[in-house]
Amino acid sequence: MEPRLTHLDEHGAARMVDTSTKAETLREARASGRVRMAPQTLRLIRDQAVAKGNVLETARLAGIMAAKKTGELIPLCHPLPITSAAVDFAFEGDDVVRIEAVVRVVGRTGVEMEALTAVAVAALTIYDMCKAVDRGMVVEAIRLEEKSGGRSGTYRRDQESSATAG
Repeated sequence: MEPRLTHLDEHGAARMVDTSTKAETLREARASGRVRMAPQTLRLIRDQAVAKGNVLETARLAGIMAAKKTGELIPLCHPLPITSAAVDFAFEGDDVVRIEAVVRVVGRTGVEMEALTAVAVAALTIYDMCKAVDRGMVVEAIRLEEKSGGRSGTYRRDQESSATAG
């Protein structure tokens, strides 16, 4: 059976997926992304010397808030009672901030969009807070790394060809 787009009905009209018959299970998603910038911009972030304040803590809060509001931002996403949302950062080389978000819920649908939204908004917050010194920053590689729970089972980016169903 060929995969189909679940947000379209048989006539091609947009629809919210009915999750009422799905079992509530623990669902988790991990997403990542990067913000590439000038080395001097990364130094300012690392040294907490950006005029607007602590860039990474502000971006962390923005990402968590965004995860909680995903159902309001993405038209066909369900509003979910998220049980956990975490956003973390790492420096890669002298010009990249890596962002990772992990979101959990006990529910009838997954939290992939919430994790991706957390990463995207955290990245945009970094851009906003640093744009006065570096308008050339690039937000890149926002992607799902892993998800678990639900009918479709586990997916891991590093094992795409061996994703399990269950």
